[in-house]
Amino acid sequence: MKCPRCSTADLKPTMIEEYLPAMSCGTCEGSLVSLLYYRHWAETQKAAAEAPKEPSLVETSDSSGALMCPKCSRFMMKYKVSGRLSNRVDVCTSCDEAWLDRGEWELLEALQLSHKMPAIFTDEWQRRIRNELTEQTRRAILARTIGEENVPKVEDFRSWLTESGHKTDILVYLYK
Repeated sequence: MKCPRCSTADLKPTMIEEYLPAMSCGTCEGSLVSLLYYRHWAETQKAAAEAPKEPSLVETSDSSGALMCPKCSRFMMKYKVSGRLSNRVDVCTSCDEAWLDRGEWELLEALQLSHKMPAIFTDEWQRRIRNELTEQTRRAILARTIGEENVPKVEDFRSWLTESGHKTDILVYLYK
């Protein structure tokens, strides 16, 4: 099998964790993980109880273009890992294989997601990330408009308004 990222290098068997086999590329250092093997590994291993690492300290790469599954040659779907990070895990829904670019397994561990990887592939997870990104964008626009120093005042008012039993009445009054 050829690497989906390099397209020239052959994938070689390796272990990304004890009892978790993968096929790795020696050139780009990415790994193809069978989600069947992953699920078995996740069920039999206990999640590490260590303190989370700072994700920004983990060096990763992320394939920007679409990848083709090395097994079936179909396009792999991209799933964002987090709203704060640009990394995406590529998944072939036909073969049930995930492509992890260099450092992405370590990133999942740092985010304490290595035992919860299938959650990333859910609509709920992806919707939550989109909502976080939308809220960050809205906040940045507000900060540019009224100044960063005034944003906490607006956020406090927004929280108070949300908790108020008279939100509609207050908004009607403000819009007059």
